Amino acid sequence: MTAAPESLDGLPPVARLMARLCEIPSPSRQEGAVAEAVRSELRALGAELIEDGAAEALPAGCGNIVARFPATAEGGVPIMFGAHLDTVPPTAPIEVVLVDGHLTNRHPTILGADDKAAVAVLIEAMRRVRGEGRPHAGIELVLTPCEEIGLRGADAFDPSPLRARMGFVYDHTGPIGDIVSSAPALHRIEATFVGRGAHAGIAPEAGRSAIEAAARAVSRMPLGRIGPDTTANVGTVHGGTATNVVAERCTLTAEARSRDEVALSAQLTAMMDALTWAASECEVDLETRVDREFAAYRLGEGDPQVRMARDALAGLGLEPRLVASGGGSDVNAFLRNGFPAVNLCNGMIDVHTPDERIAVESLERMVDVTLALVDAAREASS
Repeated sequence: MTAAPESLDGLPPVARLMARLCEIPSPSRQEGAVAEAVRSELRALGAELIEDGAAEALPAGCGNIVARFPATAEGGVPIMFGAHLDTVPPTAPIEVVLVDGHLTNRHPTILGADDKAAVAVLIEAMRRVRGEGRPHAGIELVLTPCEEIGLRGADAFDPSPLRARMGFVYDHTGPIGDIVSSAPALHRIEATFVGRGAHAGIAPEAGRSAIEAAARAVSRMPLGRIGPDTTANVGTVHGGTATNVVAERCTLTAEARSRDEVALSAQLTAMMDALTWAASECEVDLETRVDREFAAYRLGEGDPQVRMARDALAGLGLEPRLVASGGGSDVNAFLRNGFPAVNLCNGMIDVHTPDERIAVESLERMVDVTLALVDAAREASS
């Protein structure tokens, strides 16, 4: 987008709130300031606030925050809406500007719409519910920390105290109307090669280069798009101390993810085989750790949360469509913890990049989606 920034004055409340929240930096484990801003907004709406001990246990910048709005109508099904408070780390200031109808960052780093667009939408929707006296069957908002580093807040969240029967999370790129029906499992690999240090100019033959071993391992790994359900990536490589020292240690981190458990197992085996082969070829030791960060899931049209989402979206004139995702969300953790939930696309564009943006129209439309779900839950059979 090349047009000059426009004034934020006169934007709808949901857009102004999102801009304010985005300008409060909140990388994972540093969510405290934005959490307090959100608590203030929710207290003003009369919400009952509950926060668990995740802040200390993870540790995180805040705990999982539950904002409860007791039912104002008889019958129906109480529901939950979810979003996360953290972002990936910004590498420059965040100054929200309006360009061609989209909110974006003036500076070359993320905007933070992932997932503050959802946070702003949920707060504004509840402001509308309260202000209009809109009857509902009970609403809870669950706002999590540390989503971007492995869904850690949601993974630690105990859903049993919730009164809600199902949940709706807004945390995916794509057109409004798309419903994420499947998402992958993810395994994270940390591998450290331990060689032997030596002077690179005087006695290089006495050394065993851990960096060379890491390079050979990476070159042997299948990476990128492996298949329709499977991807793999090496994210970081760190090692060595100076150009004149044969590197004694080198650590790499990598991931494999797939919606297919058989394909995921095969990919992990291939990556581990590459690591062990490289260690053997270079005569270095190898230390590895593999962690499963989240599990895969598949939902269908018969799942009640999917059915309610489809009905609400169709009632707004949208065309609901079930889509597969290559990314995880708090829904992976909620489902694993036994709570029915679904992730809805909310119109974010180019998240995690300096081109991240979202249309003001998308924010307003997601407020409409939230209110439609509130109405659908009120009319649903308990």
